[in-house]
Amino acid sequence: MIRFITVILFLVLFSIVSLPMYLVVNIIGHFNPEAKVRISQNFVVGGFKNVLRLSSTRLEVTGLENVPADTPVLYVANHRSYYDIAACYTLVKNNTGFISKKEMERIPCISRWMRYINCQFLDRENVREGLKTILNCIELIKKGTSIFLFPEGTRGLGGEMLPFKDGGFKIATKTGCPIVPVAIKNTENIFETHIPKVQKQTVSIEFGTPIYTAEMTPAEKKGLGPLVQGRIYDMLNGK
Repeated sequence: MIRFITVILFLVLFSIVSLPMYLVVNIIGHFNPEAKVRISQNFVVGGFKNVLRLSSTRLEVTGLENVPADTPVLYVANHRSYYDIAACYTLVKNNTGFISKKEMERIPCISRWMRYINCQFLDRENVREGLKTILNCIELIKKGTSIFLFPEGTRGLGGEMLPFKDGGFKIATKTGCPIVPVAIKNTENIFETHIPKVQKQTVSIEFGTPIYTAEMTPAEKKGLGPLVQGRIYDMLNGK
């Protein structure tokens, strides 16, 4: 329980410190929008690193060299925990927005920083709004921002991946950006499997070989979901 209380106290402190930071970042953004995004991402990454540190979470990272450094990418990962985002976001190479469920938009402090770093909120119950989210992500990719996607749509706590939803893969097929498969192991055992305790864990994150959609045929693009899910499955199982 001590780790849980410590993390909660840090999040409260982070929220308090965020109040003057909003003003500073907005003033900077008025003159330099790119600096606003960069400063916001550094602030968020610093917050996530502290959450991981206070949770006694150690990361074992492999394959980071597979992520292209000169182009935006679509990261596609399995989803097991709230900690997935905290762990993965500390490792991204350039500005990266992640697609989150619409409900996160209701949390004032968190949602504001999410907007500042180009995150997008997906309404899974509204097809038209969902399409707008995908179109926004396509524009962000064209402008140089990477996108992090969890195509299962929700956390799979049982160890098995849920089926990948196809909509998010249009971000890659419409822009030609590479897809980087990401396999995440053991984040669920930090918190979700024994709420409210936060337990010390080692988390494994593997970045796979990019999939270049620009080189694929239309038929191959239709099977992107199962293809990427298969790659992640193999990574999770050491194949």
